[in-house]
Amino acid sequence: MKKIYSLVLILTVLLFISSCNDEWEKEQYQSYVSFKAPINERGVTRINVRYKSEGLVTYQLPLIVSGTKTNDKDMTVHVAVDSDTLRTLNLERFQSRTDLYYQELGTSFFTMPETVNIKSGENTSLINIDFSLKNIDLSEKWVLPLTIVDDPSYDYTAHPRKNYRKALLRVMPFNDYSGVYGGTALKSYLKGYENDAAIVKNEIIGYVKDENTIFFYAGTIDEDRNDRRNYKIYVNFDKESKKLTFTSDNPAMEFVMNKEPYFKIQENMDATLPYLKHRYVTINNIDYNFTDYTSVPGFKIAYTVRGSLTLERKINTQIPDEDQAIEW
Repeated sequence: MKKIYSLVLILTVLLFISSCNDEWEKEQYQSYVSFKAPINERGVTRINVRYKSEGLVTYQLPLIVSGTKTNDKDMTVHVAVDSDTLRTLNLERFQSRTDLYYQELGTSFFTMPETVNIKSGENTSLINIDFSLKNIDLSEKWVLPLTIVDDPSYDYTAHPRKNYRKALLRVMPFNDYSGVYGGTALKSYLKGYENDAAIVKNEIIGYVKDENTIFFYAGTIDEDRNDRRNYKIYVNFDKESKKLTFTSDNPAMEFVMNKEPYFKIQENMDATLPYLKHRYVTINNIDYNFTDYTSVPGFKIAYTVRGSLTLERKINTQIPDEDQAIEW
């Protein structure tokens, strides 16, 4: 009797294994096409593009075919700009604060193909988006909204979940000096009260102007101010002399430099991760005055700003693509 039970048990196990193998020979899920563009806490996907005043810079956006098996057919995937989704995002996140809205990147700043091929035997492909960002004004928050176009006549099915079939690309050009600076050593005072308590921000963002120039907002003003574009301070880096030139294009803010700033660059390898390079850009001897003439209607507030700023970049030297090597 025990032998019969043992034989029955063995046969059951073999049938189960056989049925499992049969299952894995068939596709377990629908083969949908989607972008690889995970969104961040601001509802967009930040992409970093090296700034060039002349020529094009190519960003490669991945397309993915889902499923448990390798894709077995050629596909021609249609991709288009999706203005409606960007409008919806702006309304849901910012409501009536139109000054905070993401702006759709104009066609003068990029070109891309309308279709992308995914070959049989491959589950991924890349969309080459060519950017030409000369004269872009980063006081606006530029987004390139894309969607995978679906149609019954096409040889693929776009993913039904919107955050998979959509890509909201926050385009952030960078140069050697742009990025997030530590701001705790930069102190803002009411003019005439420089010995009193200072106002500080943890982070100061340097935005690209051109290859050797960035801008940041005066004092503690940031991109959440609706009048931020009135308070841009441009900083030009002279690689040879290590000197800096601070300027403003708005006379109304009464910008005045009190000292001659300079910068230094230091690089060293990580003590525990031999492939990781630390690159520091430090701006020293900052000392300027400016006037906030818009936050209180009909009243001017004068500030003195003093201190230093430091930018750290962590660079993975094993990755050849610069935008991917930097740990943003």
